[in-house]
Amino acid sequence: MRAERRLGRAVWVAGLLMLVASDAVLFYEGTLPTTLNPLFARSMVDRRAQELTFDRLFHRSVFTGEVRSRLVDVEAVLDDGAGIRLGIKQGIRWHDGQRLVAADVCFTVSALLDPATPSQMARPYREVLAGCKVVDRKTAIIRFTRALHNPAEQLSFALLPKHAFDGLPMRPDDDFAVRPIGTGPMRARKGRSEVYFDANSNAHHSPSIGALRLSEGGDPLVQVRTLLNGGVHGLIAVPPVLRADIMSSDEVSLKSYDLRSWWFIAVDTDHPVLGSVDVRHALDAALDRRQLRELTLGYDPEDPVQPCEFVSGPFVPSSPYYNRGVPVRLRSDLAEVRERMVAAGATEQHGSWIVDGEPVTLRIGMHAPLDLEARDLLNLVGNQLQAAGFSRRVFKVSDDDWSTKALPGKLKGEFDLLIGKWSFGVVENVGPLFETRTSNRGALNLFNYSEPEVDRLVRAWEDARTIGQAQEAYQALHLHLAEQRPYLFLWKLDTKSAWRNEVTGATVSPYWYFTDFDGWSFEPDE
Repeated sequence: MRAERRLGRAVWVAGLLMLVASDAVLFYEGTLPTTLNPLFARSMVDRRAQELTFDRLFHRSVFTGEVRSRLVDVEAVLDDGAGIRLGIKQGIRWHDGQRLVAADVCFTVSALLDPATPSQMARPYREVLAGCKVVDRKTAIIRFTRALHNPAEQLSFALLPKHAFDGLPMRPDDDFAVRPIGTGPMRARKGRSEVYFDANSNAHHSPSIGALRLSEGGDPLVQVRTLLNGGVHGLIAVPPVLRADIMSSDEVSLKSYDLRSWWFIAVDTDHPVLGSVDVRHALDAALDRRQLRELTLGYDPEDPVQPCEFVSGPFVPSSPYYNRGVPVRLRSDLAEVRERMVAAGATEQHGSWIVDGEPVTLRIGMHAPLDLEARDLLNLVGNQLQAAGFSRRVFKVSDDDWSTKALPGKLKGEFDLLIGKWSFGVVENVGPLFETRTSNRGALNLFNYSEPEVDRLVRAWEDARTIGQAQEAYQALHLHLAEQRPYLFLWKLDTKSAWRNEVTGATVSPYWYFTDFDGWSFEPDE
């Protein structure tokens, strides 16, 4: 058995050397993608890998910000935004040689709408899409559940090949998840320890890089050392505390990666104590965000470009929906904690808050991968709350449990607070996070929070006929959430990637990363 293991290791090393010799570009992610089927994406790792393999129906240009399509050459808005007619470009083929046709568009819409397909990412689309009709081989009409002021923005899903499936419902564990067929610039195959990508030229793609290999990086320090020593060509995410080593190298460059994400602490508002708005404000006043930044992100007061921006609501500061009239809380205020807790009927005994004769004890969970970005954040948040008089127990929530339990709202009752991060693509639809959970709405509402005014404002954003109306609705939502505090908002973390100088033209697309991969090149050292 040991001999077999040594042989297997030798074969793996030989294979790696062959990859380097064949001019493949090697890069690290924090983990391997869970699937290559975009219908079952659960993480940003999944989405980045899928962006190399598939084309989304519409995407936002990294250069102009305009909504564009590589697959559609004619579009016409119908019925004041209740529908859209799409004409498919000529000559585009799937990786297996089959032509892209309108039936593939409607098959993808049907897959998204199919209630028997267990797709978490499809749920927001089920609130928007009503159906799809094939007019002819190159023309499809998509219908929406309501008139939209931005119909093309709502169609940022990846297209799936109808001919590759026997029908619906679609299952997450079929062979397509590891050997997908797309129209993107790279073919993909998922192995046990790596994902292999090979270039696939098409009528709309001409990739310059012939091969990519994605590996699980593990410890961030090891990843950085391997990059600096030339063992890999790129890292998707570099924690702030390790960026100085890369900045001191002449062979590696840091690149900004706008994940359009913000970090939060979700609160179970049905908890007998946390149901009080005063208690939720007390928790917020107990947090010292500047100290958290300094201790977790390696804050340098002399650095003109700080690793994060503090936020007061559910949008990044560059968003048109961000309400700048809502102040950001930076420092803790124990006097306000005391005032709020007394107003909620609590008493203080020996430095601890007591409600109905019992100490307030909080069970705090955090999505485990976040510890790689903000080291020890979970314990530090717990320590600050304990210093303010709240007993606490802290737990890390595995990536699998976050996807299968936290997102569907199944950790309610097991935790009182959950620390996580949300990221947004083309559409900043926060309805799934805050709306009352039903069969088709509130699909990502962690603690099944329900409040009529929130539901009303989300519907007002959906019903907006102009950008101004949409901004008014979501800025009002920002203010209302600040008043109610079902979430305690932390920051938008500045994400950085690193690539060796042999990789040129690496334009990183916000959120999706590889949207403009055709422009990347690889010039290996001789």
